[in-house]
Amino acid sequence: GVQHEHTIYIYYPGGSSPTITPPLPHAALTSNGRIVAHIISIMSPKLSSPDLPLNVQSLISQAKDLFEKSFGDDDEQAKRTNLPIHCASAPGRVNLIGEHTDYTGGYVLPLAIGYNTVCYGRGGIVKYSGPTASNICRIVSTNNSIVEFNVSPSLSPSSTNKWINYVQGVMLQYLPDLKTEETFVLDMAIAGDVPLGSGLSSSASLEVATAVFLESIMEQHDDDVAYSSGATKTTNMSPKEVKMERAVRCQRAENVFCNVPCGIMDQFVSSAGCHEKLLLIDCRSLDFREVSMGSDGDNSEIDAPVLVVANSNVTHDLGAGEYPIRVRQCKEATEILSKVNPRIQSLRDVSMDDIDDAVSLAGLEGVLLQRARHVVSENKRTVETSDALERGDWEMVGRFMNESHSSMKNDYEVSCDEIDLLVELAQNFDGVYGSRLTGGGFGGCTVTLVEKECAGRLMHYLIREYEKKTGKKCTCFETSPGDGAKAISV
Repeated sequence: GVQHEHTIYIYYPGGSSPTITPPLPHAALTSNGRIVAHIISIMSPKLSSPDLPLNVQSLISQAKDLFEKSFGDDDEQAKRTNLPIHCASAPGRVNLIGEHTDYTGGYVLPLAIGYNTVCYGRGGIVKYSGPTASNICRIVSTNNSIVEFNVSPSLSPSSTNKWINYVQGVMLQYLPDLKTEETFVLDMAIAGDVPLGSGLSSSASLEVATAVFLESIMEQHDDDVAYSSGATKTTNMSPKEVKMERAVRCQRAENVFCNVPCGIMDQFVSSAGCHEKLLLIDCRSLDFREVSMGSDGDNSEIDAPVLVVANSNVTHDLGAGEYPIRVRQCKEATEILSKVNPRIQSLRDVSMDDIDDAVSLAGLEGVLLQRARHVVSENKRTVETSDALERGDWEMVGRFMNESHSSMKNDYEVSCDEIDLLVELAQNFDGVYGSRLTGGGFGGCTVTLVEKECAGRLMHYLIREYEKKTGKKCTCFETSPGDGAKAISV
């Protein structure tokens, strides 16, 4: 029998290529038009519930193997065998519409996708007696070597292993829930398949998976802990409130410890994502509404279009460069707008009439005018898109997506030549309703709403034409809304 994971390559030499849909979320077309399906755990022991997607099972297996290879035989791990095994996963996301609105308290409409980060390892809560081996944390990932540290309020960000800051920052958000003399101790291995720097929120996926891992430790340690996803009976928090609180902590970790001024969308949908539902999130109140595709209209689910994501493989770094500049420009525009309308606290409060007044009365112009115009129009488009989705008005959804990309390209200036090419190719393809940049921009991915029967041909076309015109390779996959983060029994 086959005992290890395998990759099975299924070749389609010509013609239109069939589409692979979940539970193979990272099945993708390659540049030669072939479809690659990653099949895992064939005839091997199941580490989790059989209803978990195959790629999550594969990530659990990878993380478990990495954990045993990294920590299985050393002396410190021998002392920690009394600590229970924990496992958690959290997804990446695609934002259908509502870009660069979350950090101004606006509306967003994302969905959790099938790409995930998995954390696997041993962990517990111990008395802190200074930086000693007995309370050290050791973290390893499939992309990085082991990092060791002690968790205390004096922990500072790493300048050499920046990836670990996303883990450490989250741990510091949960540390105040413990008793004064307590801290976390853990050995943890991380595996993920969210493409790094793609605009699909690999960082939020890592943060939220870490948070659920810590909540699992807290649940087993003490029924009276101040907060944990497993202790809602003692905190009187509803499951919805738990997901919101987790997202807030993870966003704060990225803002404060990683110095990335992001909004809350990525962490929120990774925490609260729902199968077959998008989330319309009010980033001011943190309330959200689940949105179906076509549930209020006459269109059946069979007739509903699908979403295709194209990764330009142009990576970005949101902690540097243009992203923080956009955040500052929104604040500067808000200050000007508040002079003509005192009720304005953020761009969420602004109407197009306010912008017109600020142009004529307060000198709002140039770049600040462009930034404000994008955010105000994007908030309106996002709410209207959610209504159109539920009606099954795909033409209207596509129109809003196209308008959103134009606004991001011209007013917010976060697109690039490669992304614009992918959007143009998709918008002019038969069966496509709309296409736009998704994510923070400066590279990353596009999202396209397309008739289901056209999705395979569209992906093949994008890959071929993108490479022909840029000399670069892109990857494409079809996706649908998936579940958010979860603790996994292993």
